[in-house]
Amino acid sequence: MVDPSPFKALNASQDTELIAEDANMTDHPKRSIKSLAAIAGHPLHPTLVHFPIACLMLVVGSDALFLYSGDPFWARVGLWLAGIGALSGWIASIAGLTDLVAVKRIRDKIKGWSHAILAVMMLSLASLNWLWRYLYPADLVPWAIVLTLMTAGMVMLAGILGGTLVYDDAVGVDIDDK
Repeated sequence: MVDPSPFKALNASQDTELIAEDANMTDHPKRSIKSLAAIAGHPLHPTLVHFPIACLMLVVGSDALFLYSGDPFWARVGLWLAGIGALSGWIASIAGLTDLVAVKRIRDKIKGWSHAILAVMMLSLASLNWLWRYLYPADLVPWAIVLTLMTAGMVMLAGILGGTLVYDDAVGVDIDDK
């Protein structure tokens, strides 16, 4: 015969204790990781990355419009977007690199190093894309288009990693302890 003791139902007080214990586990916030490169407590890297992300993703649209219309205006737009996106990305990376090497809790995260390495690879592609467009403005197909798509893909991957650093690991986020 099967011993029913392991399958006994919890009494009401035990059940309430388990629910309260479970709620307490989820109520404890993760300790925030302060940014060293910050102004008035606001981290610079997450503030600065929006502009290069927007510029580098808009290159995809300008290339699509260039391919559709053949109008050299869109090639010039792509040149400027790629240049401004790459330059502002390198500037934003200085703030990110400062936090990566100076803050031990960020430096200890593999995710932080992966984000940094991917961002450097992406900015290198973006810089090469700008250089190609500058040197060969009439010769965008296929190389500049390929560089644009590779850069956009890497922007998305680096953004996902950066987002997990902020939202999952509380890097640069000020969480009040309860």
